Amino acid sequence: MDENREAGRRAGAPLLPPHMPALMVVLTGVTGLVEAVSLLALGPAFTAMQTGNVLFVAFGAAGAGRLETLAPGVSLAAFVVGVVGGSHLESVSEIRGRRWFVIGLLAEAGLILIAAGIGWGLAPQYGSPTVRHLAAMVALALAMGLRNTTIMRANVPGVPTTLVTRSMTAFIGASAMGRENIYGYRTAGWKLRGLSVLAMFAGGFLGALMLRAGCTVGRLLLPAAVTVLVVGLLYRGQPALHTDQAPGRERPG
Repeated sequence: MDENREAGRRAGAPLLPPHMPALMVVLTGVTGLVEAVSLLALGPAFTAMQTGNVLFVAFGAAGAGRLETLAPGVSLAAFVVGVVGGSHLESVSEIRGRRWFVIGLLAEAGLILIAAGIGWGLAPQYGSPTVRHLAAMVALALAMGLRNTTIMRANVPGVPTTLVTRSMTAFIGASAMGRENIYGYRTAGWKLRGLSVLAMFAGGFLGALMLRAGCTVGRLLLPAAVTVLVVGLLYRGQPALHTDQAPGRERPG
């Protein structure tokens, strides 16, 4: 582990605390829960996995499948604003010497809490969302746009927290079925990818169970907000991430 950290230091990669991957797995589970709420109780639309929204809007624009485009379009627009706002927020935080990773997570938790407040007492509804449903979705998409900015800058390999397609591909490809050695069968990275897929499933499963149990939108989102808040507070005492080699911040020469 020390050799890997030293190699990363020489290569200019961010230096990550040893428990950072575990926190990323927890955040992946939060994504599953949030997507269960946004897709099954507010939309149908995604708030983190925007590939689905792009396709929903495309299919709806073509008039195929009788798909509604309002919720996916609103979520997509809010996500873009979240990414832009998150990029500026974290750049300013880093310039001022503050822990941008913690600030990003706390801001995300705040936005999810806002969504929970908007949806407090609001019954889940699949299809034809009301103004309150759309407002809660906007807050969630802003939070997930911010999350994507935060996680991309943290750059923890194998755990993007908002999408598990690549993690699943690497996990299966390196398994006894795929036999692709480049992904490191049974290594720590391989196991981490498997955990991220499992976490996404667990989060979605929990959200669906809570939905079936009759929870309102606000109650569905409260666990997600608290979890992100706890992760941010847990990281608060750790060393700041080094981002000298982040995109657009390469050292000259």
